[in-house]
Amino acid sequence: MFIDLHCHSKFSKDNQLDPMELVLEAIRLGLDGICFTEHHSYSCSDPIDLMEIPKGFFVFRGVEVSTDLGHLLIYGVRSDSWNVWGRYERLRLNEVMHSVHSLGGICIPAHPFRGWESLGTAVYDFESLDAIETHNGVNGAIQNNKAMEAARKLKLTSTGGSDSHLVEQAGRAFTEFENPIRTIDELVVEIKQGRCRGLYGPVPDKVLMR
Repeated sequence: MFIDLHCHSKFSKDNQLDPMELVLEAIRLGLDGICFTEHHSYSCSDPIDLMEIPKGFFVFRGVEVSTDLGHLLIYGVRSDSWNVWGRYERLRLNEVMHSVHSLGGICIPAHPFRGWESLGTAVYDFESLDAIETHNGVNGAIQNNKAMEAARKLKLTSTGGSDSHLVEQAGRAFTEFENPIRTIDELVVEIKQGRCRGLYGPVPDKVLMR
């Protein structure tokens, strides 16, 4: 099962991409699902729940959080109760991870070696990371290769996402899951158990619909 775990839409307020446009493009590319990780707040993506998603395609929601050390992807929360600080910028990474974990969620550094808004070598300093985004569709190969090396050294699960802010960026990277994923709880469990890996597009063994 192929899911793009790192997507943005106009609800991140840094682009004009309509979320349904992204959903339809993901379906065309052969993906089985996507996860909207709008910046700062889970509630930003509340309108996603009102969309009429085509049958057989799965849409999930997470958050991309701005911490003092870089961006962090969080999955498994269902509200902004993780944010006990009342602000959205430069939250302390270790405190965010503690809060998310207390709610049953997981934490994954986004584009960890991009050079800005990323943890860099700080990924080696935290034992509470649940996985590493090794395949980021906006990153270059050198940046992603460093993330892959970190995942191997730390024996952490590999994930992938397009980091799309434009429709043409969809599907550049995604995560392959060994088992079917229908709920965010299943997604969290499979990542925790390491039953997934990051990949680059295009989706294997899929024929694009024209």
